[in-house]
Amino acid sequence: MDSISPASAALAQHGPLAQLIDMGGPVMIVLIAIAVIGLVTFVYLMLFGALYAPRYTRKLKHLIQQWQSSPADTRPEKVREQAGFLGRCNPLMHLMVNTMSACKGTANTTAVRETAVRDAQHALEPFEAPLKIIEVIAALAPLLGLLGTVMGMMEAFSAMAATDGRANASQLSGGIYEALTTTAAGLVIAIPFAALAAWVEFRLRRIHKVINSTLVSVFNVLPVTEPQPVTGQSAVAAEQAAQASHSYDTADNPRFAHAAG
Repeated sequence: MDSISPASAALAQHGPLAQLIDMGGPVMIVLIAIAVIGLVTFVYLMLFGALYAPRYTRKLKHLIQQWQSSPADTRPEKVREQAGFLGRCNPLMHLMVNTMSACKGTANTTAVRETAVRDAQHALEPFEAPLKIIEVIAALAPLLGLLGTVMGMMEAFSAMAATDGRANASQLSGGIYEALTTTAAGLVIAIPFAALAAWVEFRLRRIHKVINSTLVSVFNVLPVTEPQPVTGQSAVAAEQAAQASHSYDTADNPRFAHAAG
């Protein structure tokens, strides 16, 4: 007994991808394309993050401890010179070394803080675009699936109208089944990408907190610089810088830019 219909036999001759395209139409092609783009973006984000994500390593922790105990005797540039490949790829290491060197070389802590905030923003910017792509795919996939369903239903009812309402139940159920395939495909794509976007955003928020707390640890302890003879407006500026060096409140400084918005 042969229970395979001609349409099923034709689909069986093709691969799963061709079957999905035949069932979903042009909308299914778009869904497959954005799924591939999202997967490539996520793999790129993971590989890039494994190399260039800011990391609070053991060497940086030891450097902070040295800075807190004796900032004048700390040699941050030595840490950069001794860093390996992964260490040189760590933006947090460069941020700490540059900030400590700047604090030791100048008494204008306000300018140093502004530079540190800008560098912290630049460290998170490479993760902003991939995260936004994943979020757009998670939001766009269900809408595309719904569009495919609407187009499939319109085609099914158009075929029924062409037969003057004489279409049987099997013909209608087949058309509705094919129309709902795009909605299912859209949800299958959207659900994992929505979870991935939430996880990446959570990771970026944790990195942001690590950068913020590390900079606070640096600015809470500043080296004592030799007093320089100043007069007039320079004296006022030096006094303001000295007052700022004794207290560091993150609420009084520009907030670090966050990649997740």
